[in-house]
Amino acid sequence: MGWFGKKRKRQKKEAAAVEVPAATETEGAEPADAEPADVEPADAGIDDSDTPPAADNTSAALPEESLETASTSEKKPSKGFFQQLKRGLSKTREVLTTDIDDLFRGGKKLDDALLEEIEELLITSDMGVSTTMTLMERIEKNAKGITDADSLKAVIKTEICALMDKPMDLPVSAHTPHVIMVVGVNGVGKTTTIGKLAARFTAEGKSVLIGAADTFRAAAVEQLSIWAERAGVDIVRHRENADPAAVAYDSVEAAAARGKEVVIIDTAGRLHTKVNLMEELKKIKRAVAKKIPDAPHETYLVIDATTGQNALSQAKLFNASMGITGLILTKLDGTAKGGVVVAICDALEIPLVYIGVGEGVDDLQKFDPEQFTEALFS
Repeated sequence: MGWFGKKRKRQKKEAAAVEVPAATETEGAEPADAEPADVEPADAGIDDSDTPPAADNTSAALPEESLETASTSEKKPSKGFFQQLKRGLSKTREVLTTDIDDLFRGGKKLDDALLEEIEELLITSDMGVSTTMTLMERIEKNAKGITDADSLKAVIKTEICALMDKPMDLPVSAHTPHVIMVVGVNGVGKTTTIGKLAARFTAEGKSVLIGAADTFRAAAVEQLSIWAERAGVDIVRHRENADPAAVAYDSVEAAAARGKEVVIIDTAGRLHTKVNLMEELKKIKRAVAKKIPDAPHETYLVIDATTGQNALSQAKLFNASMGITGLILTKLDGTAKGGVVVAICDALEIPLVYIGVGEGVDDLQKFDPEQFTEALFS
């Protein structure tokens, strides 16, 4: 049986199919339409203290390189980020270049046996079975023109870039402020990403306010407070374990009163398979919409590249419950799972907006599929 005769059997191995838990009201949860509890006046939720939170708190402290000012990120040439991206994708690139070169040693020709080996290489780079099958079909269509490693890499490069090139079709809000809700499980770098986003927007001349609605993790609030001070933006923070929906509501209200252009709302990130987390996030969305009917205008999901195909599973689950409008992929530095970027873009009709390759404020950059593909192969 040839390679394509076995294709259906391989597709059954697709591990990305994840059952999405049904959304149900959790015990003790507020009714869906209830007003956010204990909403304080806007000014009461703003941290206007001249004394910033103690930066020597080990649970809240950020790496020194990540505490650069926003202006620093604008001065760094894009070539520097491209080199970082290349270094971050070096392990994946080794699979897609060196190993492909090895396949054609000794004058081998493209046949079923070689196709089997190419398929294995693509899966090893964590592109997943479904995306690998798509790429293999396109390789087969171009088989007559594939005579050596370079021509194979050229085909793969073209097809990968096409899979990742998703049009940006985010909703345009007629309201100010523009509300961005950021979600994701614990440990993906969500809080740091919010700080970097705030610094980017500030460097672009936008006025920003951060809403610290992850009230269950004290370190998250302290870390955001440090970022807010460094970026020169306001932050709304309530007492520990306060109602996250109340913090979100208060953040939007304060931003509207102060004429802020952008509000970025942090959220809790307990396990994505827990229904109560999704219900909590939905409650935050309802609370924000009570102040601005079409808010949040964007819902960004932060995912960790080092988790490979699990990142794709998370994206599917969060999108089913929350309606994700954009993805942010972190920790691309040093992972051998760079192919998951291609898998996510292929599987979901959601644009990948930003990628992160380090701890510095300038290490979060807008995603460019052509630049990413070039870094994979050059």
